[in-house]
Amino acid sequence: MRLLRSFPQEQSDPDAFYSGLARDTVELVADLWEGAGGGAGAAGEVVAGGGAGTDGVVGADGVGRLQGLTVLDVGGGPGYFSDAYAAEGARYVSVEPDVGEMAAAGISQVGSVRGSGMALPIATDSVDICISSNVAEHVPEPWTMAEEMCRVTRPGGVVVVSYTLWYGPFGGHEMGLTHYLGGDRARRMYERRHGHPPKNYYGESLFEVGCAEGLEWARSTRSADLLAAFPRYHPRWAWWLVRVPGIREVMVSNLVLVLRSR
Repeated sequence: MRLLRSFPQEQSDPDAFYSGLARDTVELVADLWEGAGGGAGAAGEVVAGGGAGTDGVVGADGVGRLQGLTVLDVGGGPGYFSDAYAAEGARYVSVEPDVGEMAAAGISQVGSVRGSGMALPIATDSVDICISSNVAEHVPEPWTMAEEMCRVTRPGGVVVVSYTLWYGPFGGHEMGLTHYLGGDRARRMYERRHGHPPKNYYGESLFEVGCAEGLEWARSTRSADLLAAFPRYHPRWAWWLVRVPGIREVMVSNLVLVLRSR
C-alpha cells in the first residue's frame, strides 16, 4: 500500500518513490534467495514478502541476508538500489544503457556499467543473483534480455525477472489508464494534457508485454529451471491468478518469474 500511494510521485518526487521501491525489491530478492535454498530458507520452497524474523534489512544474527553475494541489477537506473543492497551485505553491480538515467538523481555510486540488457557486458557464470525489476516492458526483446540474465548467473544462482504487464492497471505507467485505448493514443493524450511527451514513449521505450509470454519463456528456456511465478504486489492467497488465462493479464499488475540457473 505504501508503494501504491507513492506511485503518482514517480515523476514529481522520485526519491520518495524509488527509495521505497528499492527497499521492497531488496527484501524480495533476499526472501527469494533464502526460499530457493540459497540461505536459511528451506530448499525448493520459494517465499515472498518479509523475511521470517527480519525487518527486511538484516537477518536475526545482524548479518545481511545477501552477505558476500554478487547481485547484478539489469536496468538499475540512477542508483537508488545501491545502498539498499549494501545494507544486506551484497556486492552490487548495475547495468543501465542510458547515461542520462544513470546520473538523473545525482547519486554517486560505483559498480555501475553502461550496457544493454539484451547483450550484457558481463562474463558468463559470474554473478550469484541477477534481477531486472520493471525493465522487461522497456526493452523491445525482453526474453533476449532474460536469456542474457541466465547466461551471466552461475549454475545454482537465482534469476528474478519482475515486470509490469501491459494490460494491468499500471501498464501505461505515467499515462495512467489511457493505455487501454491503445499505446499511440495514450501517448498523444498525455502530450495534449501535459504539453510534453511522456518519459516512457510507447513503441520506443515502453512495449506491450504480457503474462502468458513470460510464463511460456520461463517454462521453455533451457538456461534455467522455473521455481515460481507469482503476482508481485498481491497477497499469497491471490497467487492463483497467474494460472488463469485472460484474467491474469489484467489482474496481475506485475509478474515475478523466479528461476534457478543451470
